[in-house]
Amino acid sequence: MSFDLAAYLADLRREVDAALDRHLPPKDAPPAAIHEAMRYSVFAGGKRLRPILVIAGAEAVRGRVEEGGTLNRILPTACALELIHTYSLVHDDLPAMDDDDYRRGRLTNHKVFGEAIAILAGDALLTLAFGLLAEHASLEVVKEVARAAGTFGMIGGQVVDIQSEGKSVDAETLEYIHRHKTAALIRASLVSGAMLAGASPAIFKVIGEAGTHLGLAFQIVDDILDVEGSLEELGKTAGSDRRKKKVTYPEHFGLETSRIKAKSLIEDAKAALRPLGPRAEPIRALADFIFQRRS
Repeated sequence: MSFDLAAYLADLRREVDAALDRHLPPKDAPPAAIHEAMRYSVFAGGKRLRPILVIAGAEAVRGRVEEGGTLNRILPTACALELIHTYSLVHDDLPAMDDDDYRRGRLTNHKVFGEAIAILAGDALLTLAFGLLAEHASLEVVKEVARAAGTFGMIGGQVVDIQSEGKSVDAETLEYIHRHKTAALIRASLVSGAMLAGASPAIFKVIGEAGTHLGLAFQIVDDILDVEGSLEELGKTAGSDRRKKKVTYPEHFGLETSRIKAKSLIEDAKAALRPLGPRAEPIRALADFIFQRRS
């Protein structure tokens, strides 16, 4: 029987959304402005890919987790990864960064609440994320996520991305940006779930390798969609990378070579997962989803 990814995603999105609602302060809790802004961006839509990867990473070690004990132990960490991702989007959209007006089909946080509250909302989401990790995850998971989100991961990649705008860079710099800006947090999502499930060093290595391949493929597909997509499909303004003179795979290698590279990375991820057998089937299905997505 083939794996039903649509049902898997729908079930886990529902679980993740309910957990996010529990962990976020109520929007009318004082000071209401910041809590409303936090919830505005968290519940603006999105695929919930990172929290679902946390759960899939755990399942690759221990098998399918069902509603209740095991899933409930994993969900706070899954939520933390989504909060970190959301904070990064809120800050990326600011005028000082990418200066975007739309995200997921809605006005960006700073367009609704102003720049000051948007900055603070991002800060608050990041702080809440690490509060959840400190309470519910192991110290090793906290260290893994902190590295992926910090200057040796997402922030470091973002810095080099900004510094490279409008410049001609080599392929190594381009991969550094993608590996750190995007792939680090996607890898951390998978390995965090695996760590919570008690992965051995060998399994941890396999899942980490797959996570890096998936993260790089995700960013390449994102770059392609920015060229080929529309505001209606993407929920944000298409063509922004070229207007901002961003360093991207399509700009450096062309669209067709970029597609081939993304497909190759997806196949590499699946190959890395082969020792895990059927338990990794959700990750394999998510790999295809990443390559085939249109938003």
